[in-house]
Amino acid sequence: MKQFIIKEARHILRDKRTMLILFGMPVVLMLIFGFAVTNDVRNVRTVVVTSQMDHQTQSAVDRLAASEYFTIVTTVPTSKAAERLLRNQKADMAVVFSADHTIQLVVDGADPNMAQQWSHYAQQILYPLPIERGVGVRFLYNPQMRSAYNFVPAIMGMLLMLICAMMTSISIVREKERGTMEVLLVSPIRPLLIIIAKAVPYLVLAFAILVSILLMAVFVLDVPLRGSLVWIFLVSTIYILLALSLGLLISNVATSQLMALLISAMVLMMPIVMLSGMLFPIESMPTLLQWLSAIVPPRYYIEAMRKLMIMGVGITEVAREVAILTGMTLLLLAVALKTFKVRLE
Repeated sequence: MKQFIIKEARHILRDKRTMLILFGMPVVLMLIFGFAVTNDVRNVRTVVVTSQMDHQTQSAVDRLAASEYFTIVTTVPTSKAAERLLRNQKADMAVVFSADHTIQLVVDGADPNMAQQWSHYAQQILYPLPIERGVGVRFLYNPQMRSAYNFVPAIMGMLLMLICAMMTSISIVREKERGTMEVLLVSPIRPLLIIIAKAVPYLVLAFAILVSILLMAVFVLDVPLRGSLVWIFLVSTIYILLALSLGLLISNVATSQLMALLISAMVLMMPIVMLSGMLFPIESMPTLLQWLSAIVPPRYYIEAMRKLMIMGVGITEVAREVAILTGMTLLLLAVALKTFKVRLE
């Protein structure tokens, strides 16, 4: 079995393009989601509407200008002039100061989520003493509302699933295509140990990628690891075993590497992106899609990682997610081993 593991590791290491993809993809995705694809509020182009600038109005405008979220582009006398700037895409938001010192926000609502964030941030700055207005808002765990806190656990769930499941399935199917699977099956080692030997290098590779993601999250994206590393790695181990079992199951169905890639894309990519809570909140989905998301494993891993990494909770607070992932792992592993063919047609 040791020789089989060494053989599979050599197959992986000598494929330079695959290694580049496996270690380059986490870096690229972390940089893209951490810095480019972000929902952070910054440099919102703001136009101020006021007919006269008194002390109170000037103080409010100064607070907006001093924040890192808003950039005052110009001042206009009427709301129509401000709306014209928004329509021409020269501003994102207008702050209208009326004569009776009331404030109205006119926001470009083409992107509803961002518009809601802009208006919320503006209200927090314009009303520095919210207790006088009735309600104060305080954000726990992510006071700066940085999107990297949300994306890093999601990227971990996506990458570990894709790498373990897709690469394992392709590795086994490649042996079938080349006609070398028969040689492996007639070797002295049992078929089950052959599968384990092929999965071990990807297990080690997955942990290396997990460590690299965590290091980038802490030192590049400044995302805290408030929870215990022991629990983070324990939950990740269960999730990696689940992904390897899914990859074995895909290899049982696929007859070619192209088919394995297509099945992986349909079974893994779309559900992970759309239904795992990676980009869109599950609570906002229609009821049918919420039920479908219940069978998507990354959903529970991402939820567990957000709690462990960002909130710093203990293992008891993620017991539900761990139990579901463990049950899914045992089920997929049992089905994959049951359907694995020890005789090839």
